[in-house]
Amino acid sequence: MPEISAGILLHRTRPSGRELLLVHPGGPFWARKDAAAWSIPKGLIDPGEDREAAARREFSEEVGAVPDGALLPLGAFRLSSAKQLVAFALEGDFDPQALVSNSFEMEWPAHSGRRQSFPEVDRAAWFGLAAAREKLHLGQRPLIDALLAAVER
Repeated sequence: MPEISAGILLHRTRPSGRELLLVHPGGPFWARKDAAAWSIPKGLIDPGEDREAAARREFSEEVGAVPDGALLPLGAFRLSSAKQLVAFALEGDFDPQALVSNSFEMEWPAHSGRRQSFPEVDRAAWFGLAAAREKLHLGQRPLIDALLAAVER
């Protein structure tokens, strides 16, 4: 059975058009990656946890803010890692300068025996739709079309 993650695609409307909040993963593997490296705030659903509650918890852990408002279901998406992502949309705002992320620990440099701590997310930014399509992981790009279909209903 594949692992299931839940996440929130925060979006807002500006005079220049719709913008999406994306986050960049922290740690040495992602440090120099940009195109197809960004994500929505998301993470694994705990056993027995409600999907919406998991999406809010993960957003809070990765961004440092608890999103208020009704979540709009966008559906389930298969990611390249064989995980499944259950995504929700939420219209709102967030100041990327206010980012506060949980951290994780790993051996770094590899095979050195030393452990270092890194933020789960090292930065957040707002992107227009075209830029978001380039920044998002390939498996998350369908979220943009799902969002547009959902908000245009």
